[in-house]
Amino acid sequence: MAIIREPILRSAAVTELHPTQITVGMREVREKRGSWRSKGKKKRAEFLGRHLIPVILGPDKRQYIIDHHHLARALHEEDVKEVLVTVLENLSGLEPEAFWFVLENRGLTHPYDENGHRCACADIPQSVRDMIDDPFRSLASELRRAGGFAKETMAFSEFLWADFLRRRIKRKLIESDFDRAMEKALEFAQGPGANYLPGWCGPVPEN
Repeated sequence: MAIIREPILRSAAVTELHPTQITVGMREVREKRGSWRSKGKKKRAEFLGRHLIPVILGPDKRQYIIDHHHLARALHEEDVKEVLVTVLENLSGLEPEAFWFVLENRGLTHPYDENGHRCACADIPQSVRDMIDDPFRSLASELRRAGGFAKETMAFSEFLWADFLRRRIKRKLIESDFDRAMEKALEFAQGPGANYLPGWCGPVPEN
């Protein structure tokens, strides 16, 4: 198994990028699409040059995204043909079962569906276009932007917040009144029940 020590930069077709998670927050995808449409040709080129999509080469040298799933989905829906990727590691010599085992044990895959249920890695979509909407993932992203919790480098930290909110807020509320759902999310985020989550910013009681 060859290990690439230095990242390799190259272009890749968006349609050839494979997700390592099942869901995205489609509200966030729509926001990224809107931002993309607001840019001129030069700004778009500069944007793509600054937002490299990190991938790992898997079996048959398929390119598996380990970050920027929302961006990849948004660009796909905007009919962008190619993006710049940075190849972080070459695991193409592994069999599929071993490949997913390695990714899972490194915290590089999130095989959970839109209900927060654990699935098999084989259930992860083959294309970014087939990822499923999880409204709680959108709520978690908006919560972070509103200061409900701090951005963390920990992989899939926003999915942990999404699962936390899923257990406390009705999906129907998110779909019918997102602003009200955000109010409730901010309340829960400040409570002691969220203190185990990455980036928690709640008040610390005095001794």
